[in-house]
Amino acid sequence: MTDLNTLKTDLIAQVEAAPDAAALEAIRIAALGKSGQISELLKSLGKMSPEERREQGPLINGLRDAVASRLAERKAQMEAAELDRRLAAEGVDLSLPAPPRRRGSVHPTMQVMDEMVSIFAEMGFSVAEGPDIETDFSNFTALNFPPKHPAREMHDTFFMAAEEAGERKVLRTHTSPVQVRVMRQINEKVPAWVATGQEPPIRVVVPGRTYRCDSDATHTPMFHQMEGLVIDKAVHMGHLKWTLETFISRFFETEGVVSRFRPHHFPFTEPSAEMDVQCDRSGGDIKIGQGTDWLEVVGCGMVHPNVLRNCGLDPEIWQGFAFGFGVDRLGMLKYGMPDLRDMFAGDARWLGHYGFSPFATPNPATGLS
Repeated sequence: MTDLNTLKTDLIAQVEAAPDAAALEAIRIAALGKSGQISELLKSLGKMSPEERREQGPLINGLRDAVASRLAERKAQMEAAELDRRLAAEGVDLSLPAPPRRRGSVHPTMQVMDEMVSIFAEMGFSVAEGPDIETDFSNFTALNFPPKHPAREMHDTFFMAAEEAGERKVLRTHTSPVQVRVMRQINEKVPAWVATGQEPPIRVVVPGRTYRCDSDATHTPMFHQMEGLVIDKAVHMGHLKWTLETFISRFFETEGVVSRFRPHHFPFTEPSAEMDVQCDRSGGDIKIGQGTDWLEVVGCGMVHPNVLRNCGLDPEIWQGFAFGFGVDRLGMLKYGMPDLRDMFAGDARWLGHYGFSPFATPNPATGLS
Protein backbone atom coordinates (compact mmCIF):
# COMPACT_ATOMS: atom_id res chain seq x y z
CA MET A 1 0.00 0.00 0.00
CA THR A 2 1.33 3.45 -0.98
CA ASP A 3 2.47 5.60 1.96
CA LEU A 4 -0.03 8.48 1.70
CA ASN A 5 1.97 10.87 3.87
CA THR A 6 5.12 10.36 1.82
CA LEU A 7 3.15 10.81 -1.43
CA LYS A 8 1.56 13.99 -0.09
CA THR A 9 4.91 15.42 0.96
CA ASP A 10 6.46 14.55 -2.42
CA LEU A 11 3.60 16.07 -4.44
CA ILE A 12 3.49 19.26 -2.35
CA ALA A 13 7.25 19.62 -2.81
CA GLN A 14 6.88 19.28 -6.59
CA VAL A 15 4.13 21.93 -6.57
CA GLU A 16 6.32 24.33 -4.61
CA ALA A 17 9.28 23.73 -6.95
CA ALA A 18 7.29 24.19 -10.18
CA PRO A 19 8.99 27.03 -12.13
CA ASP A 20 6.01 28.02 -14.30
CA ALA A 21 2.38 27.35 -15.16
CA ALA A 22 3.27 24.63 -17.68
CA ALA A 23 5.23 22.64 -15.09
CA LEU A 24 2.42 23.11 -12.57
CA GLU A 25 -0.09 21.75 -15.08
CA ALA A 26 2.12 18.70 -15.68
CA ILE A 27 2.19 18.00 -11.93
CA ARG A 28 -1.59 18.31 -11.75
CA ILE A 29 -2.06 15.81 -14.56
CA ALA A 30 0.47 13.38 -12.99
CA ALA A 31 -1.35 13.54 -9.65
CA LEU A 32 -5.02 14.18 -10.40
CA GLY A 33 -5.36 13.36 -14.09
CA LYS A 34 -7.31 10.37 -15.40
CA SER A 35 -4.32 8.08 -14.82
CA GLY A 36 -2.68 10.13 -12.08
CA GLN A 37 -1.30 8.73 -8.88
CA ILE A 38 -4.12 9.94 -6.64
CA SER A 39 -6.75 9.01 -9.24
CA GLU A 40 -5.40 5.41 -9.27
CA LEU A 41 -5.65 5.30 -5.47
CA LEU A 42 -9.30 6.42 -5.71
CA LYS A 43 -9.98 3.67 -8.23
CA SER A 44 -8.49 1.10 -5.84
CA LEU A 45 -11.16 1.82 -3.24
CA GLY A 46 -13.60 -0.34 -5.17
CA LYS A 47 -11.41 -3.40 -4.69
CA MET A 48 -11.06 -2.98 -0.91
CA SER A 49 -13.11 -4.62 1.76
CA PRO A 50 -15.66 -2.45 3.54
CA GLU A 51 -13.41 -2.11 6.56
CA GLU A 52 -10.40 -1.00 4.47
CA ARG A 53 -12.59 1.37 2.46
CA ARG A 54 -13.84 3.06 5.65
CA GLU A 55 -10.26 3.47 6.77
CA GLN A 56 -8.51 4.45 3.52
CA GLY A 57 -11.32 6.42 1.84
CA PRO A 58 -11.09 9.55 4.04
CA LEU A 59 -7.29 9.46 3.88
CA ILE A 60 -7.14 9.25 0.06
CA ASN A 61 -9.85 11.92 -0.36
CA GLY A 62 -8.01 14.14 2.09
CA LEU A 63 -4.81 13.65 0.07
CA ARG A 64 -6.65 14.62 -3.11
CA ASP A 65 -8.15 17.72 -1.51
CA ALA A 66 -4.84 18.84 -0.01
CA VAL A 67 -2.92 18.50 -3.31
CA ALA A 68 -5.72 20.14 -5.36
CA SER A 69 -5.89 23.04 -2.89
CA ARG A 70 -2.15 23.61 -3.00
CA LEU A 71 -2.18 23.45 -6.81
CA ALA A 72 -4.88 26.14 -6.92
CA GLU A 73 -2.99 28.35 -4.47
CA ARG A 74 0.26 27.96 -6.37
CA LYS A 75 -1.49 28.76 -9.69
CA ALA A 76 -3.00 31.93 -8.20
CA GLN A 77 0.43 32.98 -6.92
CA MET A 78 1.94 32.49 -10.37
CA GLU A 79 -0.84 34.48 -12.07
CA ALA A 80 -0.43 37.35 -9.60
CA ALA A 81 3.34 37.37 -10.10
CA GLU A 82 2.87 37.40 -13.90
CA LEU A 83 0.42 40.30 -13.64
CA ASP A 84 2.87 42.26 -11.48
CA ARG A 85 5.62 41.58 -14.03
CA ARG A 86 3.48 42.76 -16.93
CA LEU A 87 2.33 45.87 -15.09
CA ALA A 88 5.94 46.77 -14.41
CA ALA A 89 7.02 46.11 -17.98
CA GLU A 90 3.94 47.48 -19.78
CA GLY A 91 3.02 50.40 -17.57
CA VAL A 92 0.57 53.00 -18.97
CA ASP A 93 1.70 56.61 -18.77
CA LEU A 94 -1.54 58.32 -17.73
CA SER A 95 0.03 61.73 -18.37
CA LEU A 96 0.14 61.08 -22.13
CA PRO A 97 -2.65 62.76 -24.17
CA ALA A 98 -5.39 60.51 -25.48
CA PRO A 99 -5.23 59.48 -29.15
CA PRO A 100 -6.88 62.18 -31.26
CA ARG A 101 -10.47 61.54 -32.27
CA ARG A 102 -11.23 61.57 -35.94
CA ARG A 103 -12.93 64.85 -36.80
CA GLY A 104 -15.17 65.74 -39.67
CA SER A 105 -14.25 68.47 -42.12
CA VAL A 106 -15.99 71.07 -44.24
CA HIS A 107 -16.46 69.94 -47.84
CA PRO A 108 -14.44 72.05 -50.32
CA THR A 109 -17.62 73.07 -52.13
CA MET A 110 -19.13 74.46 -48.94
CA GLN A 111 -15.84 76.14 -48.05
CA VAL A 112 -15.65 77.85 -51.45
CA MET A 113 -19.30 78.87 -51.22
CA ASP A 114 -18.69 80.43 -47.81
CA GLU A 115 -15.63 82.25 -49.13
CA MET A 116 -17.62 83.65 -52.05
CA VAL A 117 -20.53 84.75 -49.86
CA SER A 118 -18.17 86.48 -47.42
CA ILE A 119 -16.57 88.49 -50.25
CA PHE A 120 -19.89 89.51 -51.82
CA ALA A 121 -21.36 90.32 -48.40
CA GLU A 122 -18.51 92.76 -47.91
CA MET A 123 -19.62 94.41 -51.18
CA GLY A 124 -23.16 94.80 -49.86
CA PHE A 125 -24.82 91.74 -51.43
CA SER A 126 -27.39 89.66 -49.56
CA VAL A 127 -28.05 85.94 -50.07
CA ALA A 128 -31.23 84.64 -51.74
CA GLU A 129 -32.30 81.01 -52.08
CA GLY A 130 -34.95 79.05 -53.92
CA PRO A 131 -36.26 75.51 -54.55
CA ASP A 132 -34.36 72.94 -56.62
CA ILE A 133 -37.57 71.96 -58.45
CA GLU A 134 -38.74 74.89 -60.56
CA THR A 135 -41.50 75.81 -62.95
CA ASP A 136 -40.84 76.08 -66.67
CA PHE A 137 -41.72 79.77 -66.43
CA SER A 138 -39.10 80.61 -63.79
CA ASN A 139 -36.39 78.39 -65.26
CA PHE A 140 -36.88 79.25 -68.96
CA THR A 141 -39.70 81.54 -70.07
CA ALA A 142 -39.10 84.45 -67.68
CA LEU A 143 -35.41 84.32 -68.56
CA ASN A 144 -36.09 84.87 -72.26
CA PHE A 145 -35.46 81.30 -73.46
CA PRO A 146 -37.37 80.81 -76.74
CA PRO A 147 -39.81 77.85 -76.95
CA LYS A 148 -37.46 75.66 -79.06
CA HIS A 149 -34.24 76.46 -77.23
CA PRO A 150 -31.99 73.35 -76.86
CA ALA A 151 -31.86 73.77 -73.07
CA ARG A 152 -35.57 72.86 -72.99
CA GLU A 153 -34.84 69.41 -74.45
CA MET A 154 -34.54 66.25 -72.33
CA HIS A 155 -30.93 65.65 -73.39
CA ASP A 156 -29.97 68.82 -71.46
CA THR A 157 -32.58 69.07 -68.69
CA PHE A 158 -34.10 66.76 -66.07
CA PHE A 159 -37.90 67.00 -66.37
CA MET A 160 -40.34 65.84 -63.68
CA ALA A 161 -43.46 63.82 -64.45
CA ALA A 162 -46.35 65.93 -65.71
CA GLU A 163 -48.80 67.17 -63.08
CA GLU A 164 -52.59 66.95 -63.38
CA ALA A 165 -52.71 70.30 -65.12
CA GLY A 166 -50.15 69.06 -67.65
CA GLU A 167 -47.24 71.21 -66.42
CA ARG A 168 -43.85 69.50 -66.24
CA LYS A 169 -41.55 71.01 -63.65
CA VAL A 170 -37.78 70.74 -63.96
CA LEU A 171 -34.72 70.35 -61.78
CA ARG A 172 -33.37 73.84 -62.16
CA THR A 173 -30.55 74.10 -64.68
CA HIS A 174 -29.13 77.24 -63.07
CA THR A 175 -29.82 79.41 -60.03
CA SER A 176 -31.23 82.22 -62.21
CA PRO A 177 -34.86 81.28 -61.33
CA VAL A 178 -34.16 82.72 -57.88
CA GLN A 179 -33.35 86.04 -59.56
CA VAL A 180 -36.80 85.88 -61.15
CA ARG A 181 -38.35 85.21 -57.73
CA VAL A 182 -36.48 88.19 -56.27
CA MET A 183 -37.62 90.59 -59.01
CA ARG A 184 -41.25 89.46 -59.32
CA GLN A 185 -43.83 90.95 -57.00
CA ILE A 186 -46.30 88.07 -56.54
CA ASN A 187 -48.49 86.72 -53.75
CA GLU A 188 -47.21 83.15 -54.02
CA LYS A 189 -47.08 81.32 -50.68
CA VAL A 190 -43.59 79.84 -50.25
CA PRO A 191 -41.51 78.61 -47.29
CA ALA A 192 -39.74 81.29 -45.26
CA TRP A 193 -36.31 80.44 -46.68
CA VAL A 194 -37.39 80.89 -50.34
CA ALA A 195 -36.71 84.32 -51.84
CA THR A 196 -39.73 86.50 -52.64
CA GLY A 197 -40.18 89.77 -54.49
CA GLN A 198 -38.09 92.77 -53.49
CA GLU A 199 -38.47 96.37 -54.49
CA PRO A 200 -35.43 97.69 -56.42
CA PRO A 201 -32.66 98.51 -55.94
CA ILE A 202 -31.60 94.85 -55.66
CA ARG A 203 -28.19 93.38 -54.90
CA VAL A 204 -28.21 89.60 -54.25
CA VAL A 205 -26.10 86.49 -54.76
CA VAL A 206 -27.75 83.12 -55.22
CA PRO A 207 -25.79 80.01 -54.18
CA GLY A 208 -27.23 76.55 -54.71
CA ARG A 209 -27.36 73.20 -56.46
CA THR A 210 -28.18 72.92 -60.15
CA TYR A 211 -28.76 69.95 -62.46
CA ARG A 212 -27.97 69.11 -66.08
CA CYS A 213 -27.61 65.93 -68.16
CA ASP A 214 -23.82 65.97 -68.32
CA SER A 215 -20.97 63.96 -66.82
CA ASP A 216 -17.19 63.95 -67.36
CA ALA A 217 -14.02 65.08 -65.55
CA THR A 218 -15.20 68.70 -65.43
CA HIS A 219 -19.01 68.24 -65.49
CA THR A 220 -21.41 66.35 -63.22
CA PRO A 221 -25.22 65.93 -63.34
CA MET A 222 -25.43 67.89 -60.09
CA PHE A 223 -23.17 70.85 -59.44
CA HIS A 224 -23.17 74.19 -57.64
CA GLN A 225 -23.53 77.71 -58.95
CA MET A 226 -23.48 81.16 -57.48
CA GLU A 227 -25.17 83.85 -59.50
CA GLY A 228 -25.33 87.53 -58.76
CA LEU A 229 -27.91 90.16 -59.64
CA VAL A 230 -27.81 93.93 -59.31
CA ILE A 231 -30.81 96.09 -60.30
CA ASP A 232 -30.72 99.89 -60.09
CA LYS A 233 -31.40 102.95 -62.20
CA ALA A 234 -27.85 103.77 -63.28
CA VAL A 235 -26.02 100.43 -63.43
CA HIS A 236 -23.67 99.78 -66.35
CA MET A 237 -20.95 97.39 -67.59
CA GLY A 238 -18.27 99.32 -65.72
CA HIS A 239 -19.90 98.37 -62.42
CA LEU A 240 -20.03 94.73 -63.55
CA LYS A 241 -16.36 94.75 -64.53
CA TRP A 242 -15.28 96.24 -61.21
CA THR A 243 -17.40 93.80 -59.22
CA LEU A 244 -16.00 90.71 -60.96
CA GLU A 245 -12.37 91.87 -60.96
CA THR A 246 -12.59 92.74 -57.27
CA PHE A 247 -14.11 89.37 -56.48
CA ILE A 248 -11.46 87.42 -58.44
CA SER A 249 -8.68 89.38 -56.75
CA ARG A 250 -10.09 88.72 -53.27
CA PHE A 251 -11.01 85.09 -53.90
CA PHE A 252 -7.64 84.04 -55.35
CA GLU A 253 -5.89 86.37 -52.89
CA THR A 254 -3.79 88.05 -55.55
CA GLU A 255 -3.30 91.61 -56.70
CA GLY A 256 -3.24 92.94 -60.23
CA VAL A 257 -5.84 90.71 -61.87
CA VAL A 258 -5.89 91.33 -65.61
CA SER A 259 -9.19 90.52 -67.31
CA ARG A 260 -10.81 90.63 -70.70
CA PHE A 261 -14.45 90.38 -71.73
CA ARG A 262 -15.30 88.33 -74.83
CA PRO A 263 -18.70 88.83 -76.51
CA HIS A 264 -20.98 85.85 -75.92
CA HIS A 265 -24.67 84.97 -76.03
CA PHE A 266 -26.97 84.24 -73.12
CA PRO A 267 -30.76 84.52 -73.57
CA PHE A 268 -31.16 86.46 -70.32
CA THR A 269 -28.49 89.15 -70.80
CA GLU A 270 -27.74 91.71 -73.53
CA PRO A 271 -24.96 92.53 -74.07
CA SER A 272 -23.47 89.23 -72.83
CA ALA A 273 -19.85 88.33 -72.21
CA GLU A 274 -17.51 85.73 -70.82
CA MET A 275 -14.80 87.06 -68.55
CA ASP A 276 -11.26 85.68 -68.87
CA VAL A 277 -8.46 86.33 -66.41
CA GLN A 278 -4.75 86.23 -67.12
CA CYS A 279 -2.96 83.22 -65.68
CA ASP A 280 0.16 81.04 -65.87
CA ARG A 281 -0.40 77.39 -66.81
CA SER A 282 3.25 76.31 -66.63
CA GLY A 283 4.35 73.62 -64.19
CA GLY A 284 1.02 71.82 -64.12
CA ASP A 285 -0.63 74.44 -61.89
CA ILE A 286 -2.80 77.42 -62.79
CA LYS A 287 -1.62 80.64 -61.16
CA ILE A 288 -4.14 83.48 -61.38
CA GLY A 289 -2.71 86.96 -61.87
CA GLN A 290 0.52 85.76 -63.51
CA GLY A 291 1.72 84.74 -66.97
CA THR A 292 0.27 85.41 -70.39
CA ASP A 293 -2.35 82.65 -70.69
CA TRP A 294 -6.09 83.24 -70.35
CA LEU A 295 -8.73 81.36 -68.38
CA GLU A 296 -12.50 81.76 -68.64
CA VAL A 297 -14.02 82.06 -65.17
CA VAL A 298 -17.53 83.55 -65.38
CA GLY A 299 -20.39 84.36 -67.73
CA CYS A 300 -22.06 87.73 -67.31
CA GLY A 301 -23.91 90.60 -68.93
CA MET A 302 -26.54 93.30 -68.59
CA VAL A 303 -30.00 91.95 -67.71
CA HIS A 304 -32.09 91.62 -70.89
CA PRO A 305 -35.03 94.06 -71.10
CA ASN A 306 -37.39 91.12 -71.73
CA VAL A 307 -36.36 89.56 -68.42
CA LEU A 308 -37.11 92.81 -66.63
CA ARG A 309 -40.53 93.01 -68.30
CA ASN A 310 -41.31 89.36 -67.46
CA CYS A 311 -40.54 90.16 -63.83
CA GLY A 312 -42.70 93.27 -63.74
CA LEU A 313 -39.95 95.90 -63.94
CA ASP A 314 -39.90 98.72 -66.47
CA PRO A 315 -36.64 98.51 -68.50
CA GLU A 316 -36.98 102.23 -69.24
CA ILE A 317 -36.47 102.90 -65.54
CA TRP A 318 -34.50 99.91 -64.21
CA GLN A 319 -31.48 98.11 -65.53
CA GLY A 320 -28.92 95.80 -64.03
CA PHE A 321 -26.25 93.18 -64.49
CA ALA A 322 -26.00 89.48 -63.69
CA PHE A 323 -23.19 86.94 -63.50
CA GLY A 324 -22.80 83.24 -62.75
CA PHE A 325 -19.87 81.30 -61.27
CA GLY A 326 -19.38 77.55 -61.11
CA VAL A 327 -18.61 77.06 -57.41
CA ASP A 328 -17.06 73.59 -57.82
CA ARG A 329 -14.90 74.74 -60.73
CA LEU A 330 -13.55 77.70 -58.73
CA GLY A 331 -12.67 75.25 -55.97
CA MET A 332 -10.79 73.06 -58.44
CA LEU A 333 -8.82 76.07 -59.69
CA LYS A 334 -7.97 77.43 -56.25
CA TYR A 335 -7.19 74.20 -54.41
CA GLY A 336 -5.78 72.01 -57.21
CA MET A 337 -8.46 69.31 -57.40
CA PRO A 338 -8.07 67.55 -60.77
CA ASP A 339 -11.43 65.78 -61.18
CA LEU A 340 -14.82 67.33 -60.43
CA ARG A 341 -16.40 63.90 -59.92
CA ASP A 342 -14.25 63.28 -56.83
CA MET A 343 -16.08 66.10 -55.07
CA PHE A 344 -19.28 64.03 -55.00
CA ALA A 345 -17.80 60.52 -54.52
CA GLY A 346 -18.09 60.56 -50.72
CA ASP A 347 -14.54 59.22 -50.26
CA ALA A 348 -13.50 59.94 -46.64
CA ARG A 349 -9.82 59.85 -47.62
CA TRP A 350 -10.36 62.54 -50.26
CA LEU A 351 -12.36 64.64 -47.81
CA GLY A 352 -9.65 64.23 -45.19
CA HIS A 353 -7.09 65.57 -47.67
CA TYR A 354 -9.07 68.44 -49.21
CA GLY A 355 -11.50 69.22 -46.36
CA PHE A 356 -11.33 72.30 -44.13
CA SER A 357 -11.57 72.83 -40.41
CA PRO A 358 -15.13 73.65 -39.31
CA PHE A 359 -13.69 76.28 -36.95
CA ALA A 360 -11.92 78.25 -39.72
CA THR A 361 -14.80 80.44 -40.92
CA PRO A 362 -13.83 82.39 -44.07
CA ASN A 363 -13.43 86.09 -43.44
CA PRO A 364 -11.96 88.65 -45.85
CA ALA A 365 -10.42 90.54 -42.93
CA THR A 366 -8.51 87.59 -41.42
CA GLY A 367 -8.10 85.36 -44.47
CA LEU A 368 -10.29 83.16 -46.59
CA SER A 369 -8.56 79.82 -47.10
